[in-house]
Amino acid sequence: MRFGVMMQTTDRSMSPVRLAHEAEARGYACIYLPEHTHIPTSRRTPPPTGEEVLPETYLRTLDPYIALAACAQATESVGLGVGVALPAQHDPITFAKQCATLDWMSGGRLVLGVGYGWNHEEMENHGIDVRRRRALVREHMLCAQALWGNEVAEFHGEFVHMEPSWSWPKPIQQPRIRTIVGAAPGPTTFAHIAEFGDGWMPIGGAGMRAALAELAEAMAVAGRSLDELELVTYGTHPDPGKLAYYRDIGITEVVLRFPHGGSADEVLPGLDDYTRWIEEFG
Repeated sequence: MRFGVMMQTTDRSMSPVRLAHEAEARGYACIYLPEHTHIPTSRRTPPPTGEEVLPETYLRTLDPYIALAACAQATESVGLGVGVALPAQHDPITFAKQCATLDWMSGGRLVLGVGYGWNHEEMENHGIDVRRRRALVREHMLCAQALWGNEVAEFHGEFVHMEPSWSWPKPIQQPRIRTIVGAAPGPTTFAHIAEFGDGWMPIGGAGMRAALAELAEAMAVAGRSLDELELVTYGTHPDPGKLAYYRDIGITEVVLRFPHGGSADEVLPGLDDYTRWIEEFG
């Protein structure tokens, strides 16, 4: 198994550039930064953490694409992940250009953990019908992937219409940037993974084993195999039993959670401590 690092970096936290550099030096496979364009002050949508008050780090989240571009220039091999990207909140054509440029500049290291979004107010400010967000994400990703993989690309759907077009740079990863769907198990999630994904990345990883048969069936319907997929647990608090279990069921990457908005003094000891898991299970 590979081991990654996820952290909500903010304007008050350890620099994401230093986080990437320190993670690479210790043998971690990837860093993941979350995406939120803004956080409306309304709490009509309850925090996903289950806490009564949304942690301040959500309010101060950096733009992950710009932060990862800076990380790319300070590192050589560590993966550069968005965990998770919110493609519904982007114009799909500019999103495709932005991601392709980042992948090209980093030497093919971008990992898109794609999510549907949880904050209804945030999505509504972008003009999104929350009830249709999954269908919208699907079209935005299919449009982006057409631009990444074809010299001349076009797309026509319910939400997106793009006439035959050129767009460069192409990402180094072909036919698409590695796309890991970060969402709870279910028919829509699994159909989307089978159609445009390279893996599945639920938060925590609980219940993954029970869902793998359904995911395998969705892959088979699309003429694909479960063996093609990355299986990633996201935001994991590790212990030996849990990691042995993940290895046994075929998890390919464990993304470890570090203190959100943490300083270097808080984060670096944890990075050092968790290298024992790389040594034992990596």
